[in-house]
Amino acid sequence: MLLPSERRWYHQVLVYGLLIGGLVVVAVPFLLMVSTSLKPQQYTFEYPPRLIPRRVTFNNYVQALSKDMFFLYFMNSLGVAVSTTTSTVVISSLLAYAFGRLDFPGKEPLFYVFLVGMMIPAVTLIIPQFLVAKALKLLNSHAGLVIVYVTMNLSMQTFLLRGFFESIPSELEDAVRIDGGGRWTIFWRIILPLSRPGLATVAIFTFLYSWDEFPWAHVAIKETTRRTLPIAIALFQNQHLTQWGQVFAASIVGLIPVVTVFALFQRHFIRGVARSGLKG
Repeated sequence: MLLPSERRWYHQVLVYGLLIGGLVVVAVPFLLMVSTSLKPQQYTFEYPPRLIPRRVTFNNYVQALSKDMFFLYFMNSLGVAVSTTTSTVVISSLLAYAFGRLDFPGKEPLFYVFLVGMMIPAVTLIIPQFLVAKALKLLNSHAGLVIVYVTMNLSMQTFLLRGFFESIPSELEDAVRIDGGGRWTIFWRIILPLSRPGLATVAIFTFLYSWDEFPWAHVAIKETTRRTLPIAIALFQNQHLTQWGQVFAASIVGLIPVVTVFALFQRHFIRGVARSGLKG
């Protein structure tokens, strides 16, 4: 029979072993992608594969960034992602405040109906979205992408923020009312500052979704100059079928905004995930 100290030791070994194994599974493909992006074309499929290139070259990055209007596609994606994230944070916070802090007839049934949007797979809505976007003349426009992305994120983000807003003590609202403040003052000066972890979580999730989304963008955007980066990289791969170094270089550049957003909000994001119960 194991002693308590031995049990703790075996438990720590198991935990750290699983963490290291998970890190390897996640990190090795990314490191191989970085390695391939720095290799000359003749070393792309060398066997056995080498994580550290024989000869480092940045030519793949130069070629990827200088062809096929890559910078335009990058800026298109950035504009769509920033617009979607800003709109989603504003609208979902207003909805969450209404559902979480206000009392009105039918609030709970209406909220549960609103949450139905979380249960519908996004791919099943592409045809209805296309028909609506066509009727509203939103096809081939970034506005059409932003509107769809915002509506697809509202249910989840409102649900998440409602939990944050409900956890704020009502005594703070009472104090503001005593000082003569109204609903807007409570929302702007009390609710939002105390919900920064939730807002950061919403911002990161929404940005990731709108930056990486491919199916709807592929259906809705046909004009070349309006394409977003995921479409461009997919077509780039077809146009340069054997130039995997260039494909991976373009993909790594596409990761820069995602890493930047996470780095800016990571402190609030970790707190927000812990408080919202989304931990794995």
